Amino acid sequence: MNVVIFVTAANKKEAEKVASALIKEKLAACVNIIENLHSMFWWQGKVNRLKEVLLIVKSKKTLMNKLIKKIKSLHSYAVPEIIALPIVAGDKKYLKWINESTR
Repeated sequence: MNVVIFVTAANKKEAEKVASALIKEKLAACVNIIENLHSMFWWQGKVNRLKEVLLIVKSKKTLMNKLIKKIKSLHSYAVPEIIALPIVAGDKKYLKWINESTR
């Protein structure tokens, strides 16, 4: 099964470091980096507001454990956002490309 994974990062440099590692190690077929994300969330009993960068990662569910381990090894957050959603439909050629581009 193919998945889309959302990961937030503290800044563009961190996002690019994570994205590059995921692509080089074939843990992801594609990573989109979206800057200027405004996040609001509960952390340690208070509401936080931060500027973050969002990574949208296309991969396979079977790679999630390795992908999570790699992201955590490069990430500055104590608890980084790493959530996966199943791709329930899509262009067959694109979905095939995801499978061929990952290990």
